[in-house]
Amino acid sequence: MTIDALAVAERVTHIRQRIAALTDHSVKLVAVTKTFGYDAIDAAVHAHCDGVGENYAQELLAKVEGREVSIPMHFIGGLQSNKVRQLAPVVDVWQTVDRDSVLQEIAKRVPGATVLIQVNTTNEESKGGCAPSDVEALVSRGVQSGLAVSGLMTIGPTNGTIAECESVFKQLRKMADSLGLEECSMGMTSDFESAVSCGSTIVRIGSALFGERH
Repeated sequence: MTIDALAVAERVTHIRQRIAALTDHSVKLVAVTKTFGYDAIDAAVHAHCDGVGENYAQELLAKVEGREVSIPMHFIGGLQSNKVRQLAPVVDVWQTVDRDSVLQEIAKRVPGATVLIQVNTTNEESKGGCAPSDVEALVSRGVQSGLAVSGLMTIGPTNGTIAECESVFKQLRKMADSLGLEECSMGMTSDFESAVSCGSTIVRIGSALFGERH
């Protein structure tokens, strides 16, 4: 499926307007391009998105091979230590760091890298992320390892009500604030407005920009 760059730009403008109606704070829009071709990344660049999010290591590497990517690349999928070396040259922000082994591998391969600690705020086994009780220790370890720990990341509840979404998003914002962290990456196509109203600084938007995945 060919991506209509003009349509993507219009959708980005619309989403930014919806965000602006909810908060005066700056919110980064990361375009999630998993399952779409490089033309989705190109469209995100032309629409002035703040970054591109990819979920799968092999898909990302195949997509950008031999290309100069002029937009920050966020890795937002489950992250295994053995994939860090391959991803190191192309990833700018590691959003899904949830255990010490991954932290240490990133620190080894990409000294000073920007990372977010992923937190499983919903206690769903299907979701990645460390337990809320482990966040402070992981943040501390990341800082000690020389990484730029800029904030926290979470995925809202599957099929959650607005109240359920807001509960976990407020929890993440409170954790970030208590640790002096600025960034909260929370909110996707289905729940970004709830996330923004609760203090999100990064939203990860896919289908609202590019259509249903194939």
